[in-house]
Amino acid sequence: MKTVDPMHGLAAFLAVADRQSFTGGAAALGLTRATVSAQVAELEARLGVRLFHRSTRSVRLTHAGQAYRDRLADLPERVALAERAARAEQTAPEGRLRVTAPPDLSQWFLVRWVTEFLATHPAITVELDLSNNARKLIEDGFDLAIRGTIAVEPNLITRQLGTSRLVTCARPDYLAARGVPLAPMDLTGHDLLHFSHLRKGRIWTMTRGDRVIEVPVAARLELNDGWALRLAALEGAGICQLPAFVVGADLREGRLVEVLADWSPGQVPLHAVYPDNRLIAQRVRAFVGFLAAKARPEPDLNTG
Repeated sequence: MKTVDPMHGLAAFLAVADRQSFTGGAAALGLTRATVSAQVAELEARLGVRLFHRSTRSVRLTHAGQAYRDRLADLPERVALAERAARAEQTAPEGRLRVTAPPDLSQWFLVRWVTEFLATHPAITVELDLSNNARKLIEDGFDLAIRGTIAVEPNLITRQLGTSRLVTCARPDYLAARGVPLAPMDLTGHDLLHFSHLRKGRIWTMTRGDRVIEVPVAARLELNDGWALRLAALEGAGICQLPAFVVGADLREGRLVEVLADWSPGQVPLHAVYPDNRLIAQRVRAFVGFLAAKARPEPDLNTG
């Protein structure tokens, strides 16, 4: 079944109605008189009414045509406003910015950065979705994601914001009571606090030089949120592995102590990810540039 375009013929109708002339309407649109006449005829056929009284000397609206024109009175202005709004997407940072990001990053950095960004960009509003799930940007209507991986869908752009090393750590008094692990497999004798969204599952991979050891994790406590895992470690519940951007301040201030420092559990790269579109909205460009500038001097986001 042929689909009818409800907009087909409207421009021709309005141009003729406003000028009371098919020739004048055609000239305004840059079309031939025959093309404009055909489009108006198709519109009349679709509506089932005559819109114009035509004679060799004049063109004037019928009662139905005048009623139709009155209903469309603000259409040109609305189209112009829509075009200006679309162009503004490329010329000025404004509008609503939908961002999805991991909750861990928001605790120390992201919420603070967003509020600073809003203070300097009064025409932008932000909706921040905090989730460890990898949202589908285009399908779910997000402008931007912050992710710890570059394994993303096609047609997306990634810009690295930083890299944060993973740290194996625990509270000092926990280690004093249970002993300090001296080798990766010593971890199996400890209470381990595990991040349940780890891609490798219940395995901690430890690397030193060319040696790679995979430690099976029988988790005493398993959580799907890095910040909550940090709180459990601060309560002395056991040993955790978390990015430096989550536990960096705790390590510097002695609340947590790193163990097996000569064995690397890996690192977490942080990327801004957004749709690959030649006409990227200025609000997205502005926010990504702002994030990159804020992340650059942060030591816990540059530990890779």
